[in-house]
Amino acid sequence: MPVSFTQHSLGSRIDQRLSGFLESWRTQISDPGVEAAYSLLSSFILGGGKRVRPQLCYWGWRGAGGDDCEEIISAAAALELCHAGLLIHDDIMDGSELRRGHSTIHMSLAGLHDGPGAEAFGRAGGILLGTLSLAWSDALLSSCGVEGARLRTAHHVFDTMRTEVISGQYLDVLAQLRSGATEAEALTVIRYKSAKYTVERPLQIGGALAGAPLELLDEYSRFGVPLGEAFQLRDDVLGTFGSSAQTGKSALDDLREGKQTVMFAHAVQHASPAQLVHLRTWHGNQALDEEHAAEVRQILIDTGALARVEEMIEERVDQAMTALGRAQIKPEAAGVLALMADQLAHRTT
Repeated sequence: MPVSFTQHSLGSRIDQRLSGFLESWRTQISDPGVEAAYSLLSSFILGGGKRVRPQLCYWGWRGAGGDDCEEIISAAAALELCHAGLLIHDDIMDGSELRRGHSTIHMSLAGLHDGPGAEAFGRAGGILLGTLSLAWSDALLSSCGVEGARLRTAHHVFDTMRTEVISGQYLDVLAQLRSGATEAEALTVIRYKSAKYTVERPLQIGGALAGAPLELLDEYSRFGVPLGEAFQLRDDVLGTFGSSAQTGKSALDDLREGKQTVMFAHAVQHASPAQLVHLRTWHGNQALDEEHAAEVRQILIDTGALARVEEMIEERVDQAMTALGRAQIKPEAAGVLALMADQLAHRTT
């Protein structure tokens, strides 16, 4: 995703804060295995990612009148630690082998050991490291240095965000077990697993830290929810049609996992009997190969599912931009948020 100079500089500052925090929390246990695990976690946190949530938190603060300062950089960086922990757990649940073009944490941990217990060790270790990153996010936000009353308000939003995203993840797991999710059910998963967590809540956390009135927090919501849905709908498109060289993860994962996306729900609803049999046979099939994946992708195109999702993305971007135009947000922040909205919805990675 292309970024402006301002965003690039902000990302560098967030990375510097993360690096300093991770160094200060390095394990005191002088065991080479523990040290190796901490190094893997630090490399994962610092080694990639778009820093979308921290940047939105920062601009939520600036949009509410907050000045540039190290306190908001610390608070914003906390959201990246939360994101890292959730990604690690998500990869374990999905059985993913790649993330950001590298081995996932649980696969890397398994690779450190030989023997039949290596895979189980990798999963167990990954759960622990993901939980550690989530705990660190709480520690960094709590110590960011923002005045107490505003920090308590922001922390309540942070707590709400974590409850929503974990509930959304649970809904996602349930949807795979049940199969046959409708478009409405798939959209509910999107809203709670990703949309609110990616855009709305980070903006509101930044705004609350700056002392924003409830009216502005509501305006952030009207902008953030549709944009967050557009972001995840784009992610679903990339997960099926994207290049692994660009996305950094396998283009077969979502199909093999049987991910109940809006796109798949639309295809099922509009498929011919023969197409439906093919979708039922290969969607969620671990034996799926590239040849059969190409056939599934063609059905998604032929049923109009891909076009429908692209239309939904544009509808949500329009809703977000209309809300942004009406919001009482500081002009510089509004300009950056408009740029980010376009980048998030139309990215190729």
